[in-house]
Amino acid sequence: MAQLETVLYTGKTHTSGGRDGASRSSDGRLDVRLSSPGTPGSGTNPEQLFAAGWSACFIGALKAEAAKMNLAVPADLAIDAEVDLGVTDGAYGLAARLNVTLLGVEPEVAKRLVDAAHQTCPYSRATRGNIDVAIKVIASRTDQTSGKQPK
Repeated sequence: MAQLETVLYTGKTHTSGGRDGASRSSDGRLDVRLSSPGTPGSGTNPEQLFAAGWSACFIGALKAEAAKMNLAVPADLAIDAEVDLGVTDGAYGLAARLNVTLLGVEPEVAKRLVDAAHQTCPYSRATRGNIDVAIKVIASRTDQTSGKQPK
């Protein structure tokens, strides 16, 4: 396991009650109620939080990689992230899909950019080899409406 050479930031939270509890960050910026998936509770769940965190981080990695390639990312750059909670071999597990929208970027360029971001994003690195991850790149409106991945 690789050790961090330099710690850039530490996110701190206090969570109580598990999936039907609450979580609050040490700085008070995050204060959420939690609910189990599929229940009538009004809170969010860990899978939604993970999807939000990963997609936000992945956008940061995309922007960093685009800067290295001297590329401008579209203003409407977005990721629709899906995190599944399921059972495998009698234990709980996760699977994820990141649908990356880079409208107006040539499909080959978009794929290179997303592949580079997937190599550097800390969430991608943490999940690599641990959960099933699928990444779909949408580089044109045609790709978005047809649901087909660019070649």
